[in-house]
Amino acid sequence: MDVILLERVAKLGQMGDVVSVKAGYARNYLLPQKKALRANEQNVAAFEVEKAQLEARNLESKKEAEVFSARLDGQQFTVIRSASDSGALYGSVSTRDAADAATEAGFSLDRKQVALSRPIKELGLHTVHVHLHPEVEVNITLNVARSPEEAEIQASGKSIRELAAEEEAAADFEIAELFDDIGAAASDDDDDMSPVGTGSEDGANEDA
Repeated sequence: MDVILLERVAKLGQMGDVVSVKAGYARNYLLPQKKALRANEQNVAAFEVEKAQLEARNLESKKEAEVFSARLDGQQFTVIRSASDSGALYGSVSTRDAADAATEAGFSLDRKQVALSRPIKELGLHTVHVHLHPEVEVNITLNVARSPEEAEIQASGKSIRELAAEEEAAADFEIAELFDDIGAAASDDDDDMSPVGTGSEDGANEDA
């Protein structure tokens, strides 16, 4: 199907371009999202009449997106989720979760602006792409943790797995020290129970 683009669409073209796409992609995405029109004579003629207005609106929305992007780019948002000790989530973090976390922090986002190549299914820091405008994109970070305390640890650059490994190593060290102390105490007890020579034995030897 041939369509005329009403805005820039990644990997397709710029505003005003007539491109050929799969019918399902056009019907399910481009047309309902008002990113394109069927490229028939009537729509092409209408686009030429409204082209200047469309370009002006696009420029204005682009400027607004650029101002917003300066605030949003690089921001980190915390998402609290239940997870196993191995870090696997009981469920997943979706585009809606990402948008809600940003919005709660004062950055109004719509889930349609968030792009995830796949759902987030484990604890940690995850880079997420946000499309504020067809020509303006930024990255944010989702800090997915089981508690605000764990989120702070992850934000400092340490993963929950590293923390668990450190805690396990510390526990092993404490156990080793405990056994060392027990061994030292047992050794002291053995020394206290060693036989000691008596004066009578020495006297008997001298009398002999």
